Amino acid sequence: MIEVKDVTKSYGNKDNKLPVLKGITAKIADGDFVVILGASGSGKSTFLNVISGLEQPDSGSVTYDGRDITKLSDSALTSFRKDTVGFIFQQYYLLPNMTVEKNVRMGADLAGKSDYHEIIKAVGLEGKLKKYPSELSGGEQQRVSIARALAKKPNVLFLDEPTGALDEETGRQVLAYISALQKEHRFTMVMVTHNQNIARMANTVIQMNSGRIVQIDTNETPETAYEIGW
Repeated sequence: MIEVKDVTKSYGNKDNKLPVLKGITAKIADGDFVVILGASGSGKSTFLNVISGLEQPDSGSVTYDGRDITKLSDSALTSFRKDTVGFIFQQYYLLPNMTVEKNVRMGADLAGKSDYHEIIKAVGLEGKLKKYPSELSGGEQQRVSIARALAKKPNVLFLDEPTGALDEETGRQVLAYISALQKEHRFTMVMVTHNQNIARMANTVIQMNSGRIVQIDTNETPETAYEIGW
């Protein structure tokens, strides 16, 4: 269980502060698929960064099964991110001088895992092991980034606009891969997106506006990547 309580976050100096998160409180259950929606500037990406440990809040707490990560030292927080969470972003952040296999293995090595070939198979890249990122399509590169994140076998996977740079067909394929893997491995998944249709795939939908949560909805019958609109 992830519990977020009274979290605030601002940017800038004390004479010119821009409040981005204004007292966020929420709970995310183990194994849940959560989508965070909101217009540009609503604070959704900052919320994701804070609850994943990428950024520290100004105040409030973020606890994982009772462990408040806002109170961890820098080294302990780095270990937490390495051992507990995975990240997938709109940009792929692949190492261009490393093959598909080596990029994915890097994710596994970070967390001391050795079995990453199943993940490569699951995302459909078995035939691309020796290819370099420049030899792959955008969808294939995103699947490498997915495999790299999941090779760590994280308890929680955070995704920030993972299909933002993809066309519709490729975006649907990537979402289908991610959704299938989440169901199989039962990790918690938290995704930020501007695409309201993707929210129909989630169990829980958090709506944000102007740095606050304005609504939380539950989907009783989530749709697949090929059932939603685009």
